[in-house]
Amino acid sequence: MDWSILWWVLAVLIIIAGLAGTVVPALPGVPLVFLGLFVGAWIGSFETIGWTTLGILAVLAIIAWVVDFLAGAAGARYLGASSRAFWGATIGAVAGIFFGVVGMLLGPFVGAVLGELSGGNDMVSSGRAGVGAWIGMILATAVKLAIAFLMVGIFIFQLGFGHMGVTA
Repeated sequence: MDWSILWWVLAVLIIIAGLAGTVVPALPGVPLVFLGLFVGAWIGSFETIGWTTLGILAVLAIIAWVVDFLAGAAGARYLGASSRAFWGATIGAVAGIFFGVVGMLLGPFVGAVLGELSGGNDMVSSGRAGVGAWIGMILATAVKLAIAFLMVGIFIFQLGFGHMGVTA
């Protein structure tokens, strides 16, 4: 029996979970995308998708991970938030998962506001911090999603053209 079909199904499912994870805060999105792509390269014994391509994909995954941490904090800091707002936004994003799309959109904002209020700030500065954290997390999500699709695109390009001698 040829197990490669089942391995490809597994790789695709991991990639889909990773793409979902770039939007859903509880899943490690881009690392899952990388894992799925790594499994895909492994299926082909790293011949079509070589170590150079995997290295490029790994660097992109690391960039996405850094962006994830920096964008939320930068958005909050830009509008004068403390680290409480950042952590509140992160907790709010995770808690928001349980309330559907509305919760995922409002969770970071509410969490950041509550984080700032817990530090003794007034409602206006807490609201600004919430907006900053929310904008930062939305931008981080957009960048992570773009990087994840770029990674998949590089993989598919290499998979399609790798057999023609076009390798990276």
